[in-house]
Amino acid sequence: MTQPVYDRIALIGLGLIASSMAHAIRRGNLAGEITGYARSEATRETARRINLCDRICDTAADAVEDADLVVLCVPVGAMGPVMEEIAPKLKPGATVSDVGSVKRHVIEAVQPHIPQGVHFVPAHPLAGTEHSGPEAGFAELYDNRWCLLVPVEGTDPDAVERLRTLWEGMGANVDEMDADHHDLVLAVTSHAPHLIAYTMVGVADDLRRVTDSEVIKYSAAGFRDFTRIAASDPTMWRDVFLTNKDATLEILGRFTEELFALQRAIRTGDGEHLHDYFTRTRAIRRGIIEAGQDTAAPNFGRGTKS
Repeated sequence: MTQPVYDRIALIGLGLIASSMAHAIRRGNLAGEITGYARSEATRETARRINLCDRICDTAADAVEDADLVVLCVPVGAMGPVMEEIAPKLKPGATVSDVGSVKRHVIEAVQPHIPQGVHFVPAHPLAGTEHSGPEAGFAELYDNRWCLLVPVEGTDPDAVERLRTLWEGMGANVDEMDADHHDLVLAVTSHAPHLIAYTMVGVADDLRRVTDSEVIKYSAAGFRDFTRIAASDPTMWRDVFLTNKDATLEILGRFTEELFALQRAIRTGDGEHLHDYFTRTRAIRRGIIEAGQDTAAPNFGRGTKS
């Protein structure tokens, strides 16, 4: 049996990401003890009922006491206030990390509250489903997925390496990235696609010539995929767009230009432009499959959990 990476890990927020972390940490024997806290009493009761952590605490301060690693698993907009609340209870030498999908804002919100002698290693696991809550988690969520570490300037390399060991123990591939570059990359690969999915589902809802029953009954794979993405947690995504505004607007501007070019090609009957464009974009899908980040199986390679 492997030695735990940390004696005590505290998970603040108990949604899909944190609950999957708890299962993966237990699977790999990566912590001596896991404590957890959620703002909602109902969520804490659910977590207790399913024995998600070794201890579910009624305050964030209690959960982080004597923890070697504290992971902020709350919406991006809540991270600053939560960090301010728990700061006095952190022990010297502890590491604080997070799982937010925006990094520059998180660093600016959290870092001012990091006490002297406490390490701060922001992180972002690129994994998830449209489901949320403590019962949505499963140990395999991070297997062969990427977790990006975004160390701030002056971070202790040992603290970064220890966190890397934890994520690798949970099955993830780990890389390091600068915060601003991370936010631009994620605007391309996640944030803008989510906004487009929300928009397309909203268009279908507004288009009264297509009835609700027809949208549901005749959903082709493309629209079904949009609805799956658009079912994601509204609070989390509201915070993502408000806190990664510049990068998302840049990518949406580029998207709009491409969309206008495709509109023009359709209007003018430029089949060559459409075919060339679709051929080029098809290669991206092949690259994703070859990188092991999806499969070519029917139904987008998804099992029941993803």
